[in-house]
Amino acid sequence: MEKPAPRAQEQRWSKRLIGWAAVLTLANVLADVAIGSPMMVLPQLMEHFDTDQAAWLNASALLAGALWSPLLAKSSDVFGHRRILIGTLLLACIGALVCLVAPNVWIFLVGRFLQGAAFAAVFITVALARRICTPRVAMALVGIVTSGSSVVGIVEPFLMQPVIDVFGYRSVFLVAALLAAIAALCVRSFIPESPVRGTGRIDVGGALLLGGGLGAVLAYTTLGSDLGWLSVGMVALLAAGAAGLAGWAFLALRVDEPVIDIRALSRPILLTLLALVLAAGSFRSMLQLTGIVAQVPPGLGLGYGLGDGEAVAVLLAAPNLGIVIGGTCAGWLAGRFGPALPLLGGIAVGAAATLAMLAGVSMLPLAVVCGTLLGVAAGAIGASGYNLATSLEAPERQGTIAGLVSVVLALGSVVLNIAGGEILKASHVPGTLADGAPVSTATGVYLYVASAGACFVLAAVPATLLARDRRASGWV
Repeated sequence: MEKPAPRAQEQRWSKRLIGWAAVLTLANVLADVAIGSPMMVLPQLMEHFDTDQAAWLNASALLAGALWSPLLAKSSDVFGHRRILIGTLLLACIGALVCLVAPNVWIFLVGRFLQGAAFAAVFITVALARRICTPRVAMALVGIVTSGSSVVGIVEPFLMQPVIDVFGYRSVFLVAALLAAIAALCVRSFIPESPVRGTGRIDVGGALLLGGGLGAVLAYTTLGSDLGWLSVGMVALLAAGAAGLAGWAFLALRVDEPVIDIRALSRPILLTLLALVLAAGSFRSMLQLTGIVAQVPPGLGLGYGLGDGEAVAVLLAAPNLGIVIGGTCAGWLAGRFGPALPLLGGIAVGAAATLAMLAGVSMLPLAVVCGTLLGVAAGAIGASGYNLATSLEAPERQGTIAGLVSVVLALGSVVLNIAGGEILKASHVPGTLADGAPVSTATGVYLYVASAGACFVLAAVPATLLARDRRASGWV
């Protein structure tokens, strides 16, 4: 094993640290590009592979990320965060190249599985930031690297669409491969290795059971709406996921060094994870709703609607700007007051913005303001969640706990997005939009907003308990 060169932790901002922040943010941009860019060419992919399974093409990388996360998180603690981050980026690069040349949908899904490793980049960069800087500086750095990549969400459609028009839909995978290779080279050249390593072996069996169980459960929640919740295949998938998670829990209580030590999960960490799963699901489901109602013309007389498809670009760009602001500010505040207070503040902002959307679903200016505030909440919740969870763990386990935070954020997002979609589906009314999409009643939309708001309120309960906890509130 390569021994990392001893290096003092960074105690203040400098040109070198700004460069590290840029490189780590670039690594996180890859996760957004790898998972999001192919959705810009989803119709072309479905036509090329002669399939109507848009859900598989859409969710495959995210589901693969759930499978990769436990193994990569634990490995980063044992073998070094920089080393595993470079390997993760190279896996994503190989996956993009496989997607680029895939002759059929099955080879394409193999490529997406490898691309899903990019999902791990976020939590590995968090753990690396925590180890190469002192806590006060690290928390600000975490806020930047977890939210800075959202700038891509603002400019990506404008940059990628001309490339797609000229070079075709495959160009998104070529861009992703190049970006991954550049990010791996930059990490290798400029980022120091973590000075702290864990010890012991990797519980590969437990990691596979946990990752496979999570992937199967997420696949069920993601694909069940399209393929049938009670269909034989979906029920078998859910049963396999439950069995995998049960097997992992059984092993975790019996082996000496499980991939995630259930017995070591303290009350503050469990409260943090509970707050994050509720809050993440709430803001993701609301961002989903704004994209839907933006396409409904007020002229339909449904009691809501924000114009037409032209409003979508504004409503999708505003939250991304908010994420950058919220994550950066939350990281800065965490270094001074601890991460629990910014987490509670982000949840409070999200709850207020969600409840304001009861009127915003029919008023475009208000919807843009609410969307921006939801982005601020999302950035603050994500950055504070990583900072809080890692500050509560020993240095040699921070990669593992950061990986668990990523999985919890994804789980909350998927589950509440699906739940919101079911609310809208149950309230469909006769008639469709110009592109054939169905529409829902105003009652269904308001119930959707109220449900998301209720989840924000519930998330505030554990967040309040954490803010009152001196260990969680004070930075260490």
